[in-house]
Amino acid sequence: MVDKLIRSEDEWRKRLTPEQYRIVRERGTEMPFSGAYVHETASGIYACVACDLPLFESTAKYDSRSGWPSFWDVAAKDHIEIHEDHSLGMVRMEATCARCGAHLGHVFSDGPRPSGVRYCINSAALQLMSKMGQGGESSAKSESS
Repeated sequence: MVDKLIRSEDEWRKRLTPEQYRIVRERGTEMPFSGAYVHETASGIYACVACDLPLFESTAKYDSRSGWPSFWDVAAKDHIEIHEDHSLGMVRMEATCARCGAHLGHVFSDGPRPSGVRYCINSAALQLMSKMGQGGESSAKSESS
């Protein structure tokens, strides 16, 4: 079980860019094919942009041709929570960060094997932590690079 991280909306506004805030706190979405990680192929761990919780491994990323970064599995089952989303006049399954509640994107049942699941995630909700150096230390890759 992941410990919850609670911050005021003012604290979130100070920590996140306006675009990140719109996506993760106001449950927004990016335009298709506009996110920094749609075509990213670097190895590493995709973590929550708001709280650094590891969410997806790059080895689970694939090109779904949906316009958003897509993953067929999570880094750890208890790091992502799934909720029904009734917005936009439809029922979808929303993926949120288990630590801070950040809106990440949505989950669909049209993914590849072995899971058959597609985690369709906004780039602005992620930061790619690249594995560097001999000690296994990580560094965040800027979303704008």
